[in-house]
Amino acid sequence: MSSEIQRCTRCVMDTTDPWIRFDSGGICQYCHLHDRLEQEYPLDSSGEDVFYGIIDEIKRRGANKPYDCVIGVSGGTDSTYQLYLAKKLHLRPLVVHFDNGWDTEIAVSNIKNATEKLGFDLYTYVVNWEEFKNLQIAFLKASTPDCEIPTDIGIKATLYRAAAENDIQYIVNGHSFRTEGKVPIMWSYGDGRYIKSVQKIYGSMKLSSFPNFTLFDLFYYSYLKHIKQFRLLYYFPYNKKSIKELLKKELDWQDYGGHHYESVYTRFYQGYILPEKFGIDKRKREFSALIRSGQLGRRQALDILNNTAPMPKDQAKSDRIYVIKKLGLSNDEFFDIMRQKPRSFLEFPNYYNILKRYRTVITSLYKLVSHSTPPILMEMEPSCHANVSSQVKTTH
Repeated sequence: MSSEIQRCTRCVMDTTDPWIRFDSGGICQYCHLHDRLEQEYPLDSSGEDVFYGIIDEIKRRGANKPYDCVIGVSGGTDSTYQLYLAKKLHLRPLVVHFDNGWDTEIAVSNIKNATEKLGFDLYTYVVNWEEFKNLQIAFLKASTPDCEIPTDIGIKATLYRAAAENDIQYIVNGHSFRTEGKVPIMWSYGDGRYIKSVQKIYGSMKLSSFPNFTLFDLFYYSYLKHIKQFRLLYYFPYNKKSIKELLKKELDWQDYGGHHYESVYTRFYQGYILPEKFGIDKRKREFSALIRSGQLGRRQALDILNNTAPMPKDQAKSDRIYVIKKLGLSNDEFFDIMRQKPRSFLEFPNYYNILKRYRTVITSLYKLVSHSTPPILMEMEPSCHANVSSQVKTTH
């Protein structure tokens, strides 16, 4: 196969994802996944009936309790909009924030404004900084593109723990496939065993305060504590531009300038580390989702990708100086890490093969308690690869 970058004919995902596959028309598996999810979560009366049925169940299970659901918040568009919708739907969420030490001032302000204006209680879990810093450095040294997985896993575990401790049976999840799409596994993979293995090899501290999430935790919270996940935004037409204007007006929300840029480390990771070291531009995933949902033209997306960098040079420089100093690294140590050969999560112990082997059973059991497919299994599902072959089409 040629080393030339090859791209989906429908969206802008390309072979910078080494596991991308195209059908005979050059359409990738992520577009097929999007179409399947559109059928599973239709924006019509049938989808509305399912949605309000779940909302009623959340209220029924939370009756006579202080809270009927948990909603994680970061200060970003998706999580803030979820809080706004929760108020409109008369839900009573416990709002949970995982503080990993990298929040921007805008994110902190957005969280404060939203929770106070909507009258929701906020619980913030502050992870031990020295321990979390050590884990982040371990992932940088592992040289995989999964640098943000410790935060993702920490958020998930914190939400489940908060739900269990407060006898809450629903976690409202803020992902929207219509605006975010599916992250390629080879760009970002994470599970509790993977966290432990990387920390054991490259870390120097025991993970005592970090909330990890193992397969045992998934079983315990889902099947023993009966905690379900509900993707509220799957049931709503979601135009980010108009939603941002709504949040500014209603909640004094401030835009932070990019997808997940409410965190300094995430901004630097996505805008500098991924493109510079791994050749990964995560804007392709977001733009592709917007193209599939009719919110962005493919030609316009290609023009942006071809003519603008993921992060302006001055922003990259200032973030680099800040991140290196905060992590306690020297410039030489950081650039030595950047020069290391990229590796894959497959080179470390993890649950991937177990999840892949038993995906059908796990998916069936998970759907019984979560109204959805486990996110990590979406890429593995046979239905996501319907009519997909290894034939690759080149588009310009």
